[in-house]
Amino acid sequence: MPENTRSFRLGVAGPVGTGKSSLIAMVCRELADELQLGVITNDIYTDEDARLLRAAGVLDPERIRAVETGACPHTAIRDDVTPNLIAVEDLERDFAPLDVVLVESGGDNLTATFSPALVDAQIFVLDVAGGGDVARKGGPGIARADLLIVNKTDLAPYVGVDVPQMVADAEAARQGKPVLALSRTDPDSVRRLKDWVLTMTQLVHTGTHTPVDPGPMAPHSHTDENGQLISHTHAHSH
Repeated sequence: MPENTRSFRLGVAGPVGTGKSSLIAMVCRELADELQLGVITNDIYTDEDARLLRAAGVLDPERIRAVETGACPHTAIRDDVTPNLIAVEDLERDFAPLDVVLVESGGDNLTATFSPALVDAQIFVLDVAGGGDVARKGGPGIARADLLIVNKTDLAPYVGVDVPQMVADAEAARQGKPVLALSRTDPDSVRRLKDWVLTMTQLVHTGTHTPVDPGPMAPHSHTDENGQLISHTHAHSH
């Protein structure tokens, strides 16, 4: 990649516990020999995800950096992306040229989406342990992310989930956009994830992919640091 070419910025979002960090570690293991990679993690009050990825040895630790949002996880990926943009640009400057920077959202709800001002494409992650009915509930992340991943399919027999039905529900909710059933124990699914990232990287670098805004977040509630329930809608415009 030429030094004056900006990296492909790939967002990874999804609810708590769906396996976002493990997914990023998998991408790094599979592609570190083929692409120059960097990672930005988001957490509210900690850099734990970044520390876990560094400890996993998937990349040079200096290529994995943390943003502590101090607020709702989606705030820093959609409403005010400045801290993340600064972190991405610092990483690009320090390790130029980078092919891909993966930006991991903090665990959030089904409406969380990245601003196209921050990422070029986004993956939304569900897992079978969250319930087989989650995919058909829809929401901006499920319906309009560039790739939806149904993760941890090896756990399906233990949680009573019909993976083909969950994937079919997801495909219906996404109206033709790609859905990938993924397990780290299934080499074919890992290969398909790797191929998707490589293909999207090429599309972004050749200017043939246009970032699409998945749409505004739905009204939602969350608990603040004082334990109080806050309900609100996040507006966003470009």
